[in-house]
Amino acid sequence: MSRLFLYRAAIALLLVIPSTGCLFHSHKVAPPPAINLKAATQQELIDYINSTAEKVKSLQATVDIDTAVGGAKRGKVTDYKEIRGYILLEKPAMLRMIGLMPVVRNRAFDMVSDGDQFKLWIPPTNKFFTGHNEITHVSPKTLENIRPQHLYDALLIHRIDPQNEIAVLESDFEAVKTGKNAEIMQPNYVIDVIRKGKQNWYLSRKITFSRSDLLPNRQRIYDENGNLVTDAHYDDFQDYNGMNFPKRIEIWRPVEEYTIVLKILKLQLNEPLKNEQFALERPPGAEVVNLDEPHQTRASDGRGADK
Repeated sequence: MSRLFLYRAAIALLLVIPSTGCLFHSHKVAPPPAINLKAATQQELIDYINSTAEKVKSLQATVDIDTAVGGAKRGKVTDYKEIRGYILLEKPAMLRMIGLMPVVRNRAFDMVSDGDQFKLWIPPTNKFFTGHNEITHVSPKTLENIRPQHLYDALLIHRIDPQNEIAVLESDFEAVKTGKNAEIMQPNYVIDVIRKGKQNWYLSRKITFSRSDLLPNRQRIYDENGNLVTDAHYDDFQDYNGMNFPKRIEIWRPVEEYTIVLKILKLQLNEPLKNEQFALERPPGAEVVNLDEPHQTRASDGRGADK
């Protein structure tokens, strides 16, 4: 069989196939719904981040707290029942968070941080945890890896420091729901924050702005090795005395595999707070657990360390 014959046969086949309609099928695609996308410059987005960060000096919030623990590493996810809680925050680094047991409203936990060290008391077990916010030894017990500083950094979007950070604008896309089971890819803005680290410059944060309202709906925080350590989503912004603040904040910590969702029921911004509101002393008889120690040093009143 000659090459010329094969060539002519192939041409004939290509001409016949489209007319048969057997192997190809086309269908109409509805255009995406018209959305009024807003535009902003890189400097306008940076100015929004910095001006909002400057406005918020303190906050007091009543919240509902949802917690989920686990993921692919553990092979399962455990959801904890929603509890009522209170958050006190004061710049530059103070945070206190109290959780109440469902129904009876007894204290489930109480934790406080000064930005460097933290304390956590869990009354049901009468354990008093101490340590630094930087995790040096990851505990197999996920809830022991929760640090107030992680919550502090996710609650607020900090200003961009011109001395140690560089901001770069990125155009990206995000999935936006248009119906019960439908979604479209919508353009957004991302401010990439590059920070001067101990050794080199590194990607520190990615702050995503919706093009629908030019509000930040997501913040991703990275460590100096490029690992995503916090992924926070912000929804349902409300105006509080001229300041926009989200009523729903979802905080995912992928390394430790836990998620905390805060639903704000009441919020007061920039009300004066006292130093004693951030004081948490070890209750008498409480067992001390030092989370900075590899084997977690434990001690109780008058008896030294437990082995």
